[in-house]
Amino acid sequence: MSALMPAAVYVGDGQMSVQELPIPVAGAGDVLVEVAQCGICGSDMHLVLERYARPGTVLGHEWAGTVISLGPGVAGWEPGDRVVSNPTPGCGKCRPCRRGRPSVCLEREPPDYLSFGGAFCRYMVVRAERLLRIPDALSTRAAALTEPTAIAIHTVNLARVDTDDRVLITGAGPVGLLTLSVLLARGVTDVTVSEPSASRRERAKAIGAAAVLAPDELGGAPLGRPVEHPYAVAFECSGHAGAAEAALDQLDFAGTLVFVGTGREMPRINHNRMIVLELTAIGAYNYDDEGFGPALALLAGGALPTDLLIEPDDVALSGVLDAMQRLARGEIPGKVMVRPQEVS
Repeated sequence: MSALMPAAVYVGDGQMSVQELPIPVAGAGDVLVEVAQCGICGSDMHLVLERYARPGTVLGHEWAGTVISLGPGVAGWEPGDRVVSNPTPGCGKCRPCRRGRPSVCLEREPPDYLSFGGAFCRYMVVRAERLLRIPDALSTRAAALTEPTAIAIHTVNLARVDTDDRVLITGAGPVGLLTLSVLLARGVTDVTVSEPSASRRERAKAIGAAAVLAPDELGGAPLGRPVEHPYAVAFECSGHAGAAEAALDQLDFAGTLVFVGTGREMPRINHNRMIVLELTAIGAYNYDDEGFGPALALLAGGALPTDLLIEPDDVALSGVLDAMQRLARGEIPGKVMVRPQEVS
């Protein structure tokens, strides 16, 4: 094995380049993993396209791969094992942890949202205790959906959606499509998707949305009462301020708005409407206290349409920036997988 590996590196000014970096060394308790695929996340796009990332950073966190070698003291794993990496658990004692929300554990160090040692590279070192084995029934490529699927499960769980609820999703990019898929897998079938891109609306319909609309087809809200056909729950998955405002307007009495997608522009919240209709707005950040296990099980059980959720062709490291730009323009419906073994 060469001492160097290719990686897609953020170099500043919204640009990325493929560079040769040292292959990390597995220390005590570590495992060296070869990344098979890594999905492009919305957070990766914000960090690059909005120029938040630190120059020299390797992004990417939605990955699956294969064990290459073991550090000292590691048992229970062998080279060739297919794996994903579980999130770091919370303390288990603080208020968020007791409520099943370890991603916002109060005992953790304050997060550095710009600090990454990501997977847009060929090899990574991972703590052995964080590894989960990919089930035999699940391909390694599909297993790279584990992390965003865990987020979608957490999102749906926080909203406490019932199977007879009428649900709205604003935004049919990868996040919205996964949220739709998890809802359908839970037996929630009355789901409407609002999305400006025709190709994304078509993908949502193919996955099983009961209705798909362009945003301007959502009716305006009358003063102090619901629209004619309101929704019990709305998931805002686009990160656009106008979509959040429209989603809030579509809610029924005691409805719930879940903020899922992130964005730069802040929405204006109609607090009077929230008061009169007794609405709830919550944010969904990461994962449940069970970690990635339920997501792996859901994917391995075949309940999610991975062929529709993942774009058919992987991109090489040199294609990461172009894929991000196309995703941002709404040209690509599903999850784009990066294959780090391919440089160009």
